[in-house]
This record gives sequence, structure tokens and C-alpha cells, in this order.
Amino acid sequence: IFAVTAGALLMSCSQKKELKPESGAEVTTTEIKTDSIASVAPITDDGHNAQNSLDWAGTYEGTLPCADCPGIKTTITLKDDNTYTISEEYLERKTKAEDKGKFEWDKSGSKVSLISKDGKRQYFVGENQLIHLDMDGKEITGPNKDLYILKKK
Repeated sequence: IFAVTAGALLMSCSQKKELKPESGAEVTTTEIKTDSIASVAPITDDGHNAQNSLDWAGTYEGTLPCADCPGIKTTITLKDDNTYTISEEYLERKTKAEDKGKFEWDKSGSKVSLISKDGKRQYFVGENQLIHLDMDGKEITGPNKDLYILKKK
């Protein structure tokens, strides 16, 4: 009985557990082996974020959804001095809007807010992409979420 109980205990200790991060958070794990028992331990925050780790400066393009037109061709250029330019062309309307100004990073260093006379637009900064966020700064979900991504040129 002792051998069966010990074997079951060792098998249950060697199973990996999947960690589920909070919404929008990224968790990195590493496997640590000690006397043939594996466990998953989170790596502590090392201070890296989009602002200080990615090559984020540059021009991003894509066509964002539009309620009453086929889309809004959007081009955003982020510069190292925390200024931006944005161009929005409403397809099949021949309407084009351009703006420029300053942008701000959030505390986490992963989102930027473009500050303009019309308010602010928020984007999540990823590897070679900007993801347009809703008015509350949250990622847009659902079947069309991929339509809110601008790719770096």
C-alpha cells in the first residue's frame, strides 16, 4: 500500500500545471527540475516592456472597420520624440483626415495614447504592430478583433 501511495504522489507532483494570466498580461514560466520532480515557476518581472524593449518607432498601416463605409485606411507614424502623425482615409467617401501631436505611454509601458483636439486614441504596442483599443483602453474582442491591427511597414 505504501509503494502505491508513494508512486501516486510522485506522479501527481510531476504533472505540469498551466498558469492562466490576467487579461492582457503575459506570463513567462520556466521548468525547474529537482530530484526528477518538475514544477512550473513564474519568472519575476524583469522590467522589460514594449516601450523599452521593442523597436516601436515607425509607420503602421491597416484598414480599420467603419460603421457606414467599407473601412478607414489608417496610417500612424510614431517617432522617438513621442510625437505622432495619423492619416485616416474613409474608403468610398473621398474623405481624408490628418492630425499630429504628442503621444503618452501608460504606466506599464505597453500602451500609447495619441492626444489630439478630438480626444485620445489608445493602442497596444506589440512586435511590429499596433492594436486599436476601445474607449476604455481595452482590447476589442469578438470575430472581427483582427481587423483592429495596424502592421508596421
